[in-house]
Amino acid sequence: MSKKSAKIAALIERCQGQKRDAHYLGYFECFNQQLFFEAHDVLEELWLTQRRTPNDAFFKGLIQLAGAFVHLQKSRLRPAAALFKLSRKYLGAYSGVHEDLDMNEVHQIIDQWLAKLEERSFTKNPLILCSAPLLRLKDL
Repeated sequence: MSKKSAKIAALIERCQGQKRDAHYLGYFECFNQQLFFEAHDVLEELWLTQRRTPNDAFFKGLIQLAGAFVHLQKSRLRPAAALFKLSRKYLGAYSGVHEDLDMNEVHQIIDQWLAKLEERSFTKNPLILCSAPLLRLKDL
């Protein structure tokens, strides 16, 4: 087991035995604690098993969303914007509630944070000015 796998296993341990895959639930646990790098890693493990399935782009989009916030944490504003756009591209095919996630809310989050970057011409980090969003599943 790699160091990365051991860390991910520890992060998702408390998400085991629930209705949804522990990696999926772990993503939200990490994201909502602003552990965006870890959220990316946790979901990537699930995505690797789901490539070329109907959820391929869905998981990629969520991974890119977490990645955008990693860049914001490091004050890399233009790379953050690029990942917000990539996330929007991947998640654009999903609407309504998908995998218990309100996609309209996710689309709004992406658009709002991208707008915050663009309206300040990439000169101020909106993560310093605003709290990071929370992602909530509908049935939990």
